[in-house]
Amino acid sequence: MPSSLPRPIAELPVRRLTPGDLVACADLCEDRGWPRDEHRWGLLLAAGTGYGVDDPGGKGLMASCVVTSYGPRLAAIGMLLVAERYARQGIARRLMNHVIAESGGTPLSLYATAAGQPLYEQIGFSVVGRSQRVTGSFRPAGDRSSAVTVRPATAEDLRAMVRLDSDVFGTDRTHVLARLPAYADHIRVAQDEGHLIGYAAAWPSERTHVVGPLIARDTATAQALVASLAEATDLPLRVDVDARHTELLDWFEECGLRPGSSTTVMTLGASDLPGDWTRRYAPLTVATG
Repeated sequence: MPSSLPRPIAELPVRRLTPGDLVACADLCEDRGWPRDEHRWGLLLAAGTGYGVDDPGGKGLMASCVVTSYGPRLAAIGMLLVAERYARQGIARRLMNHVIAESGGTPLSLYATAAGQPLYEQIGFSVVGRSQRVTGSFRPAGDRSSAVTVRPATAEDLRAMVRLDSDVFGTDRTHVLARLPAYADHIRVAQDEGHLIGYAAAWPSERTHVVGPLIARDTATAQALVASLAEATDLPLRVDVDARHTELLDWFEECGLRPGSSTTVMTLGASDLPGDWTRRYAPLTVATG
């Protein structure tokens, strides 16, 4: 049964979350039927800024949200969650308005579910794209020969990965990528004549390996990176693919991955995401953009 609010929505205090709130954040995910994903929450609270509203009844968090800043050009909003018992009472809008005010005019982006999109549109976000999730056990398909060299990443590759990522993403994500070796189970880099032309990682989430980020010069390079990651795991794969990459989506279907949910990419304060979408195939996670 829904719980009534103890005070007017505008007076609900919003506080910064800390790593000590990790379990409460995971509990909130579970409350909404999402995977607990404590592993992902650990990254989000370390690399971004978490915001939360405490449940006045002492039952953990009423609501949560995380903002990952990439400098003055962009900040990504993710994990906007409201406990089921407080749903549909305006708390999500209250938290979003607080986050927007805190952003100080920095352009914002997010991946919206069908349920959340109407709220974001009312606040002023605009649709700029779509992401298609695919999941399943990977089966190699077709001719896998490639002139691209794919190998496990080493510590010496990080500098080149950051340079490539900054060019493709359109802003500096060093503070996120520096955490990737501890976060991901597998990282691969692709090279052509000694030059880095792509990289990808696979990280664990609820008995799957999520492929992301996936940055590549072209579709063939993206395929080579994913195939290499698939060889390293017995778990099913999950990928949130920019829906404009139809060739890669078709290939995933040939390899046994099936379409799942989709999300809408939205921005506030910018007409589009910065960077080069043609080489940006999948985000690290939809929560970080």
